[in-house]
Amino acid sequence: MKIKPPIFVTRRLPDPAMAILAEHCTVSWWDQVEMPIPRDELLRGVAAAEGLLCLITDRIDAEVIAAAPRLCAVSIMAVGYDNIDRAALAARGITLTNTPDVLTETTADLAWALLLAAARRVVEGHKLIERGEWGPWHPLQMVGQDIYGRVLGVVGAGRIGQAVLRRGRGFGMRLIYHNRRPNPILAAELGAEYRPLNDLLAESDAVVVTAPLTDETRGMFGSAQFALMKPASIFVNVARGPLVREDELVAALRAGRPWAAGLDVFDREPIGPDHPLLALPNVVLTPHIGSASVATRVRMATLAAENLVAVLSGRATPHIVK
Repeated sequence: MKIKPPIFVTRRLPDPAMAILAEHCTVSWWDQVEMPIPRDELLRGVAAAEGLLCLITDRIDAEVIAAAPRLCAVSIMAVGYDNIDRAALAARGITLTNTPDVLTETTADLAWALLLAAARRVVEGHKLIERGEWGPWHPLQMVGQDIYGRVLGVVGAGRIGQAVLRRGRGFGMRLIYHNRRPNPILAAELGAEYRPLNDLLAESDAVVVTAPLTDETRGMFGSAQFALMKPASIFVNVARGPLVREDELVAALRAGRPWAAGLDVFDREPIGPDHPLLALPNVVLTPHIGSASVATRVRMATLAAENLVAVLSGRATPHIVK
């Protein structure tokens, strides 16, 4: 009988994923679904593990990797992996996999939900009714910004960014994007035009950020960038919080440029009820739920499980992070 390799999972996953892991591996996991694993439990859990399945909220650094002498594969249930010390993995020859594609459309949907909600003051209107302050109709009551037929600028034209751009065609928008380099396919398929970042910010009526977090992109949006935006523009971030200097965004929103913002990610998560963004009426916030549909979370967990099993079994997977 073949011995199943021991693995550790930092949070219990949906049943289909756990079934895949149990079939091929000896599985241990942190069993509190809603709470992140404490550091000491993580270090203890990886000690005998040959495989680790983790989340974006888990800090997998050199200390964790050193605590796992048998570790040969790490699978993250996410597209991004900025929480993982890739150099420490590479030094040990440990394979890293992620879950691209499966959350693309779901995250693009949320970007549009935030964009429309911020532009049309949906949350602000809901709160007004909730407070019993909905008075007689008048011409300037709850006026917002149009989206149809305007200019959509996407920063980071990977899978999610392209999905956001595709949706813009249905709104009759002119599409522009900023990326590390121009992508001729976007021009051919979507009619999207490349712009340097500053030009995109000045030209766009809506700016949606889907760029990865790297040393080069960290803090890329601050006072200087917001000052370039149109007074009626909407800023949306569904990528990573540290791309934005939050205190400078707060100041910019108070000054009215951009006009409003929709944010799913923050510099430090979770944020509390005293966060300055919550004091602004022109902001719509969601608690990092870009991939949070039932079907997508099941697909993500299942793919993460399949990735880990494939690597431990010596089989190929297309989702190895190079």
